[in-house]
Amino acid sequence: MAQNIWTLANHLTLLRLSAIPLLLVLLSFPQKLPSFLAACVFLIASLTDLLDGFLARQRKQVTTLGKLLDPLADKLLVSAVLIMLIPLKRVPAWMVFLIIGREIAVTGLRGILSRKGIVLSASRWGKWKFTFQTISLTCLILHYPYFDLNFHKIGIFTLWLALILTLFSGYQYFKRFYLYLKEED
Repeated sequence: MAQNIWTLANHLTLLRLSAIPLLLVLLSFPQKLPSFLAACVFLIASLTDLLDGFLARQRKQVTTLGKLLDPLADKLLVSAVLIMLIPLKRVPAWMVFLIIGREIAVTGLRGILSRKGIVLSASRWGKWKFTFQTISLTCLILHYPYFDLNFHKIGIFTLWLALILTLFSGYQYFKRFYLYLKEED
């Protein structure tokens, strides 16, 4: 029986992907109002990540397409925002390089293992990483002071936490990858 790929969860993932061009346009205008709107779009898109996985599991509608698109949508969303924030001088380029480099490396590990029929599932550290990335990027997109809060400073502080979690969770994935390969020997 063919798997129905047009589930609500997959629609939410596609919505997250479709938010990326809108974010790119909004971040091209670094004034206060477009930054505020971009932060709202990014936060809503990020929250669909929680909702799509929950719905897929609850409705027993986990699909192969969803397993592929969900992590891809997360990586593209975060990477697009990080790259757009570099010329705005809201994030250091070296941090962006480390975060995106880790994402590419872990995706490669997952690809190698999936060819062997092994699924390298998301770890709790990876989920914490995405949470702190979402908080930091929302603050860095906002950038301007609101309610007497310096969102740029909050964003940089939480980006450091996200970077630490990014590197640590990447290490954890490499360790799990090594253990899978060692079991094959």
